Amino acid sequence: MALKLSILDQTPILPGETPSLAFQHTVELARLAERHGYYRFWVSEHHDSDRVAGTSPEVLIAHLLAHTEKLRIGAGGVMLQHYSPYKVAENFNVLASLAPGRVDLGIGRAPGGLPRSTRALRQNEGETAPLSDKLSELRRYVANRVPADHPYAGIVAAPIAERPAELYVLGTSVASAEIAAEAGLPYVFALFINSDASTAHEAFRTYAERFVADAGRPPQPILALSAAVADTEEEAQELAQSYKLVKIKLASGRTLTVGTVEQAEEFGRQSNEEYKIETQPAQIAKGTKESVRAQLLELRREFGVEELIVVSTHLRSFEARKRSYTLLAEAFAQELAAASV
Repeated sequence: MALKLSILDQTPILPGETPSLAFQHTVELARLAERHGYYRFWVSEHHDSDRVAGTSPEVLIAHLLAHTEKLRIGAGGVMLQHYSPYKVAENFNVLASLAPGRVDLGIGRAPGGLPRSTRALRQNEGETAPLSDKLSELRRYVANRVPADHPYAGIVAAPIAERPAELYVLGTSVASAEIAAEAGLPYVFALFINSDASTAHEAFRTYAERFVADAGRPPQPILALSAAVADTEEEAQELAQSYKLVKIKLASGRTLTVGTVEQAEEFGRQSNEEYKIETQPAQIAKGTKESVRAQLLELRREFGVEELIVVSTHLRSFEARKRSYTLLAEAFAQELAAASV
């Protein structure tokens, strides 16, 4: 099977740039992805940040669909725990009706922001239902299969899409793999957030072993990773050297990855818990297009995946991001052409 290459763009607001310019860059990258044959282009959800513009993936997806023709566009992902599954289904049924067969709905478990923004999104409603329950609810609405004994039997998340959005579960842990497996949905492990290869292996193994087939659909493991591709090895090393993973470990047992040490400190203050912060080198595929091709093919073999989603948000300039994705497309020109047939 031909390898699929995709892109996740987090719409970073680089120093000296405006949110409007950040969105223009995301649109330009989506068009670049379509020209070069990338399989899908996803955008993310982050809140209360002056470093990332993408707070509303649904709105941005609609704009990207209008500026592309064939490329799959989706959310990587919507933080379902904050929202009504019914409303999320309505949003994505509208998108899927506007662009049949082109819309993806990735569901994530991370808060997507600081504790204060989480409280604002949930309007102080406290703990919500488990993500697995909300995901089941979402699937019923998207497929228009609300059972007769459901409290909202007869309700429709209009419009009913002829080709509904495809659902994916995103995660960085074995727990997220279990949710994806039990739901019979594709699973994306974010190695760019959790670079522990042993956790990734265990998550994919759990996903394969516990996968509940839905209408004969096989497991679909996908790996998301960071990459920096440049014209020389030296340039790629320079682009990647400042990229670190910043993790905050809370006394309650949660560990989260955030963008900067300052964000981690603010997260700790807002959580009202004891915490500690750790930084570690990020796992990143870096080098020329030839060397990164070899690294990505090895990751494909190691994890047994047929799709890689590449993230280059950490690169410090838009031109570097654009060049990285262009060189990567050149490195995989044959695979991208085969996957698009």
